[in-house]
Amino acid sequence: MLPAARAVPPGDRAALLADPDPEVRRAAALGECRRDARVTAELLRDPKSAAEALRHGILHRADAERCVAGRMHLAALAENPSLPHGLVERLAVDPDEDVRLAVSLRPELDEKRRMSIHFTVDALTRGDVQWVRDGLADPEVLRRAATSAHPLLRRTAAQSPHLPPDLLDLLARAEDQVVDNLLGVYHPDTPEEVLMRVYARLGGTFSAWMAETHPRFPREGLAARYADHPDGNYRRLAVRDPAATPQLIERLSHDPEVWTRQAAAEDPRLPLHRLREALHVPELASSAGANPALPEDEMTAVLERAGIPT
Repeated sequence: MLPAARAVPPGDRAALLADPDPEVRRAAALGECRRDARVTAELLRDPKSAAEALRHGILHRADAERCVAGRMHLAALAENPSLPHGLVERLAVDPDEDVRLAVSLRPELDEKRRMSIHFTVDALTRGDVQWVRDGLADPEVLRRAATSAHPLLRRTAAQSPHLPPDLLDLLARAEDQVVDNLLGVYHPDTPEEVLMRVYARLGGTFSAWMAETHPRFPREGLAARYADHPDGNYRRLAVRDPAATPQLIERLSHDPEVWTRQAAAEDPRLPLHRLREALHVPELASSAGANPALPEDEMTAVLERAGIPT
């Protein structure tokens, strides 16, 4: 990937712009167009680079007007920082929903103007608004995004591990499934109730696994709450409870749900006689072999049977 244009010395930029490889020239020009409208105008004639140039390049007003009139990559153009205000306003009422959505995400808009634009956002769209992503460590940017009514701004802010407690609490109460998922992945202090909502909704998925492995995911009380739950994903949680008894762990090692059986087979509280049995059950053997309570000589025997030198 070409370094950001501002990090490339002028002499090197000139060399890259004249490179014999057309892909290198194009990449260099896409970096240079952020500061040079002439380079942007040249890129607009290249179908391979036009959309990216419209998204980031400095634009002559005449080029911008021509692209709007010709409906050329309008959703990309709507993101352009140099787009004249009058054209921003024109695109804010464009018949294309993607164009209006792109306008609604522009950083210079105040909240009233942003939310006056007619846009819709899919319930599961993640949200990767670039100016917010660039400011995930910036308190002012985070506050603007997290307190916005625009779901994509909030969802992007939820990807920051630097959210202060008040914004974390605000997003935790947003009643937005995507925000919950992202907080569970990115924030070290995500509240327990958010992690449990993610787990309850997405048990068995990557997001649920991320929530379950989060350091704030609850442990105490899970056995009493979930050992007899009708859903095996919840019965598996009982294994996490420090208060779970060896008798409960053994019972869960016979659970109808394979993931629950495997979790119990890995737990050092599993009685040794059942651990030894589990070594010979195909779907439990790997979990039982990883159990730290397995005696060393039996670990050695497992490795030898697998043909692994000890």
